[in-house]
Amino acid sequence: MWQLLAAACWILIPGPTYGCDKKGSITNPEAYMNISQIISYWGYPYEEYDVVTEDGYVLGIYRIPHGRGCPRRTAPKSIAYLQHGLIASASNWICNLPNNSLAFLLADVGYDVWLGNSRGNTWSRKHLKLSPKSPEFWAFSLDEMAKYDLPATINFIIEKTGQEQLYYVGHSQGTTIGFIAFSTNPELAERIKIFFALAPVVTAKYTKSPMKILTTLSRQVVKVLFGDKMFHPHTLIDQFVATKVCSQKLFHHICSNLLFTFSGFDPKNLNTSRLDVYLAQSPAGTSVQNMLHWAQAVNTGRLQAFDWGNPDQNMMHFHQRTPPLYNVTKMKIPTAIWSGGQDIVADPKDVENLLPKIANLIYHKMIPHYNHVDFYLGQDAPQEIYQDLIRLMEECSQN
Repeated sequence: MWQLLAAACWILIPGPTYGCDKKGSITNPEAYMNISQIISYWGYPYEEYDVVTEDGYVLGIYRIPHGRGCPRRTAPKSIAYLQHGLIASASNWICNLPNNSLAFLLADVGYDVWLGNSRGNTWSRKHLKLSPKSPEFWAFSLDEMAKYDLPATINFIIEKTGQEQLYYVGHSQGTTIGFIAFSTNPELAERIKIFFALAPVVTAKYTKSPMKILTTLSRQVVKVLFGDKMFHPHTLIDQFVATKVCSQKLFHHICSNLLFTFSGFDPKNLNTSRLDVYLAQSPAGTSVQNMLHWAQAVNTGRLQAFDWGNPDQNMMHFHQRTPPLYNVTKMKIPTAIWSGGQDIVADPKDVENLLPKIANLIYHKMIPHYNHVDFYLGQDAPQEIYQDLIRLMEECSQN
């Protein structure tokens, strides 16, 4: 679809690569930047690190140690760690204007902000031994992100800062791997002050996302269609469409529909003037195996480890013939949840079934008009979510 849109617009949009052309098309400069450059562009300090997981993946993570114009303080500050959702990256938290992006808002009110990236996305596509060109590199899903990525990243931050705990903010898949990791790794769970879950996904039984079509296809058909490596990476065509097409007001509606195919969106709550920035950063890619894991979750209605397809393979990975279930009731971390009434991914019914399983639920807000991307892109997210999120952090720090 992107290719058709790009081809149709190639002749229609001859303007410059940057800025504003005669027709009034505006391309935001951040559409040409990486994560560090975006942070720096808005006047914030940044640090980049590579985190190596126990199984050899190299994850790119980012730090905003303090806000704009704030002197670097020697006293340690509370840490806020933000984890993105499916086929996304750390850029989710900084792609809006500073007064509308959670990472910048947290830095400005005094937090030491860290942004994570899951294996296989644009900023975490390296391994100590394996090549991304090999199927072996892409043999991962939620299980490995929870078992290896989160512990490696959180432990790195704890060691780097000398702090004992941090606040964890996850969106969508960022909540899923949090629920898995914190319910199976008690030592890691002890390092989390509060788990903030935005659009939490533990079960996907009632999801209405078009992603559900994967559940109607056999594993063999999925691999014929998508291969056995990367799913939905960011391409040069995506970049062209972002900077040359979606900067045009004429194409805002169609670009929005294409960008948010899997998740849905609310045009009234979306800053369409920044569509080029959103598209320049997304999709960030994941593995086909991870998508098969999500299809499995939809089909079974359970949070369960990846089914490797036969009892022998499962026995090799799990020492049992069927993949084990994850029991989120074992997680004792104070947990705050925000959910959306119009969310087609984290369906309200699935969230309703999750709430009684949260052993230490300290806050829940259901926002009737919210869809899946409003939690990090919504223009009213500071009022609907971030103010209370920061308030809960402040109250925790005072205790």
